[in-house]
Amino acid sequence: MDKKYVYEFNEGDETMRELLGGKGANLAGMSKLGMPVPYGFTITTEACNQYYEDNETINDGIKAQIMEYLDLLEKKSGKRLGDEANPLLVSVRSGARASMPGMMDTILNLGMNKTVAETVANLTNNERFAYDSYRRFIQMYSDVVMGLSKKRFEEIIDEVKAERGISDDLDLNAEDMKKLVELFKAFYKNELKSEFPEDPKEQLMGAIEAVFRSWNNPRAIYYRKMNDIPSSWGTAVNVQMMVFGNMGNDCGTGVAFTRNPSTGENKLYGEFLMNAQGEDVVAGIRTPQKIDQLKKVAPGAYDDFVAITKKLETHYRNMQDMEFTIEKGKLFMLQTRNGKRTAQAALRIACNMVDEGMITIDEALMMVEPQQLDSLLHPMFDADELKKAEPIASALPASPGAACGQIVFSAEEAIQEASRNHKVILVRLETSPEDIEGMHVSQGILTVRGGMTSHAAVVARGMGACCVSGCGDIKMHDDEGYFEIDGVKYHRGDWISLDGSTGNIYGSAIKTVPASISGDFERFMNWADERRTLKVRTNADTPHDAKQAHEFGAEGIGLVRTEHMFFEGDRIKAVREMIVSKTAAQRRVALEKILPMQRSDFEGIYEAMEGLPVTIRYLDPPLHEFLPTNSYDITQLAKDMHIGLDELKSVISSLHEFNPMMGHRGCRLAISYPEIAEMQTTAVIQAALAVNERHPDWKIEPEIMIPLVGDVAELRYVKKVVCQVADKLIQESEFDMKYHVGTMIEIPRAALLADEIAKEAEFFSFGTNDLTQMTYGFSRDDAAKFLNEYYTKNIFESDPFAHIDENGVGQLMQIAINKAKPVRPDIKLGICGEHGGDPRTVEFCHRIGLTYVSCSPYRVPLARLAAAQAAVKEKMGK
Repeated sequence: MDKKYVYEFNEGDETMRELLGGKGANLAGMSKLGMPVPYGFTITTEACNQYYEDNETINDGIKAQIMEYLDLLEKKSGKRLGDEANPLLVSVRSGARASMPGMMDTILNLGMNKTVAETVANLTNNERFAYDSYRRFIQMYSDVVMGLSKKRFEEIIDEVKAERGISDDLDLNAEDMKKLVELFKAFYKNELKSEFPEDPKEQLMGAIEAVFRSWNNPRAIYYRKMNDIPSSWGTAVNVQMMVFGNMGNDCGTGVAFTRNPSTGENKLYGEFLMNAQGEDVVAGIRTPQKIDQLKKVAPGAYDDFVAITKKLETHYRNMQDMEFTIEKGKLFMLQTRNGKRTAQAALRIACNMVDEGMITIDEALMMVEPQQLDSLLHPMFDADELKKAEPIASALPASPGAACGQIVFSAEEAIQEASRNHKVILVRLETSPEDIEGMHVSQGILTVRGGMTSHAAVVARGMGACCVSGCGDIKMHDDEGYFEIDGVKYHRGDWISLDGSTGNIYGSAIKTVPASISGDFERFMNWADERRTLKVRTNADTPHDAKQAHEFGAEGIGLVRTEHMFFEGDRIKAVREMIVSKTAAQRRVALEKILPMQRSDFEGIYEAMEGLPVTIRYLDPPLHEFLPTNSYDITQLAKDMHIGLDELKSVISSLHEFNPMMGHRGCRLAISYPEIAEMQTTAVIQAALAVNERHPDWKIEPEIMIPLVGDVAELRYVKKVVCQVADKLIQESEFDMKYHVGTMIEIPRAALLADEIAKEAEFFSFGTNDLTQMTYGFSRDDAAKFLNEYYTKNIFESDPFAHIDENGVGQLMQIAINKAKPVRPDIKLGICGEHGGDPRTVEFCHRIGLTYVSCSPYRVPLARLAAAQAAVKEKMGK
């Protein structure tokens, strides 16, 4: 086999992430920096992909390379796997190129069997350590490789502790550990009808295969979808010589960050446990000590660690998240990676590193994930309400923010309640990777066990979700549907609130207020605005939304959906009156009632945007959407409209369409009922004239957008109606106001004939919601029923309604741009679909030369940063 699938750590470097995965590349990087990294080798991501191509089997060629590199590891370490005199034990860990904490599987102490356990006990003169390591291996292997219940192993441990009358795992002695080994093996045999494997090489291949399989476990698939990680990347596998933190009181293990991942403070932050293995720290089974206490417990190892952390941060030019083990007083580094951090911390770290001269402004902009900004923009607790509230308990502030919701006790409950639009707080003894989806849909997470680097804390920070962890005051009775604090019971469905910045827990719902933006955020976003060339507008239908977007930095409105205004109060009555009218004259009477309402809305929006451009889309949805569907509402409407019930039912029936998405909507309504376009034009122009009169320096130039055009003749007809009304109103006024007429490109035919349409349209706005639906031939509302099958079967990498389909929809956009620009070189080009706030789509829009993107108000800062990152990438030639 010519292709190389396995690399020793010292063969690679940190630039080889695509091949070696993030963990393998950084282990290679640390090895080359001369750091104390236990020997090992990396099986590449290409081997993982080959495993799936070979129907989930490791082929003979890859197996041979693994055995070749195992032999090299044995020679370097002076130990052999399964050797009776000097046995080698290894860890087997996953390592994708993108950090996926807790999503895939790890196995420690591999190589243990009955003979090896006895040898290790004799070599170390520590029988308890040997059999503790053995029972941990059986537990992990049974869970990860064979799929046995993790919970049952914990129950067996609890049963043994109960027999002994002890509560702490550390009080289990050597005989207890031997007993656990036998009980674990018996459970394994009873469940699988076979003996636990004794051959270390069989164990190794089983573990490697299990890590490859874990790339496609449900939690990994969900995490990839949530973080836009392609399934084609695969995961690498790292096989590394074990070093032991559970060999005695001069041994330990820990996790640390070079800066505080919650606040960004430039101070070493982390936790450790003495006489423990790595999973003890992150699982939260024991409460760890803070990293600065290590100086007293193991001063030599602490000093070495501090020096290494400084070297790593300087080398990688980013905050690092590191795992370490101390064996007999000697420090070993097991991992380093760019640390997950909260949005507040990300901004502070980026700004501080620029001030420290460590990175450039361009590098700082690339350090912050645009999606992270979302957590800064949502409401926090009202300060006055917070003062009145008394905490019922306090624990570790693991991930900042405010969360208020109803208690649930499982991820499944959280998902179910969230699907009903209920806000929930997930309360758990401790979280595990299986809880990822439930954590994602929860307002916040509260755990009884675990520290600041527990699974709950790390995952919540990465999601931008509020988390309070390690609340030992809670007595859990989740099977009975409640938990208890100081004798008070809090039941499933009760409201509680969490303050992730202080760790306080409140036994009631607390009012929230909008977030404010200042300090590092403002400075950072100013850098983004200096770098980007792509403008950012907002989709806003009300003055309130427009004002909010303006405060978030929107440079105009790319989409005002006029129909959204029709559902408020008395407006819907006038709209329904217009719909059931039989003649144009009757429709005009109804439209006269709507006119002042529309005009007032547009004035409010113009005022909120303070002279920035505003694009107003004319009525788009089919008329039946404004009519009732149930019998009671239909009867009431007939009374309100003073028409017979049968007559109204006949009207509703006549408006029914088999495929409304492609039916009587958009410009087709204005062609059938030009009086609608006349009323909307009157409202737009009169509102702009009125605001210009109050603010002559703003010089508002309305942008009128005609939807769903598929042929230039459609646009020409509606534009003529618009211009006749607009020109007359402007001529009658005292102002010489300009206005612009453009269209949405949302039908594939319009993209293909963009050169003809550009003769009439002064601007294009790509309506990518409909353009995606019509290009794929499925509706967004119905696609959810089958798209999950597409993700799990790797037909689609991501939701085409969340990220632009560059190959299909994107190509149509490019065709439209290439055809329109020669006809109208100064044409404005934007996007106003939901894709406009998606960072990947924003980068695509930058590449193809759009003028602006438009997105919801709370995604404006996200889009501003994504546009800046696109410009920086282009400058760097990436």
